[in-house]
Amino acid sequence: MQVWQIVSEGGIDKLELATRESKMPEAGQVKVAVKASSINYRDLATILDPAARGLVYPVVPNSDCAGEVVAVGQGVDTALVGKRVTSCFFQNWQSGSCSVDAMNSALGGALDGVLAEEVILDEAGYIEIPDHMSFEQAATLPCAALTAWNALMGVGQIGKDSTVLLLGTGGVSIFALQMIKAMGARAIVTSSSDEKLKTAQSLGAWKTINYQSFPHWEKQVLELTDGHGVDLTVEVGGAGTLQKSIEATRVAGTIGLIGILTGGEVNPVAIMRKSIRLQGIYVGSRDMFSSMNQFMSTHQIEPVIHQVFDFNDAQAAYNTMKSAGHLGKIVISI
Repeated sequence: MQVWQIVSEGGIDKLELATRESKMPEAGQVKVAVKASSINYRDLATILDPAARGLVYPVVPNSDCAGEVVAVGQGVDTALVGKRVTSCFFQNWQSGSCSVDAMNSALGGALDGVLAEEVILDEAGYIEIPDHMSFEQAATLPCAALTAWNALMGVGQIGKDSTVLLLGTGGVSIFALQMIKAMGARAIVTSSSDEKLKTAQSLGAWKTINYQSFPHWEKQVLELTDGHGVDLTVEVGGAGTLQKSIEATRVAGTIGLIGILTGGEVNPVAIMRKSIRLQGIYVGSRDMFSSMNQFMSTHQIEPVIHQVFDFNDAQAAYNTMKSAGHLGKIVISI
């Protein structure tokens, strides 16, 4: 079978398309013929700087895939053959809080990833695809969608009267926007692109803010919320935006810290004074995934895909991610 591999610190241009031996699943495992794989910023960062993660070459990138079960190992129900499934980001996080063991089971990091024609997954490391989704759509769910769901329902516990601030229009933010709309809550979306903000409005954003036109966007958020601030901020920027997010979040509100895309420093005094809960979010458990899929099926939510690339054009897909001009998800079809 063919796989893409990280074999050096050379970045996207040095990714290698290689042939590996096709393997059969062992006890408690399933073999999946991969049909699509989506890209997360984490995948790009791993390719650009594998040394920072201490990877041992060669390593297959990407955590997210969707495909069809083609074989099962001993002890696994043979009725699973033919089922449409997606990978779970963590192969060993069924439920409850995150753990060291769970973190050590992340695909495309601690374990080989899924940008391959075939993958072997643990019996608890996959989940069935919602009936209304294609393989390409389902391949976007394991990381970005589940992270958004965890932020909204696990950490933020938002309801229909909640107001949520979403930074940017990447995969996590767009999934969160679609979920918030389905919940009947209100979303404020920021971006530097008026075109992207128009798309966000079409997806159900309550209000939008161009942060280039309004560099002090936190003040705009306060104005929109009558000076109170939002109940939850889904923070994907990191230290460079966190201080503004703190100002934009209400007293005793919550910030879900997901991304580290910007540099900078944080003054914790405002967190203390406003009694804000600051919670790091690293994807989510399989149980959360199941609940999310049920919600998305009920509301017939379809992932927003920016562009689909052919397997042989995987490098172009990563370059598109690197250019940061996308809205929604970038997918590689296999």
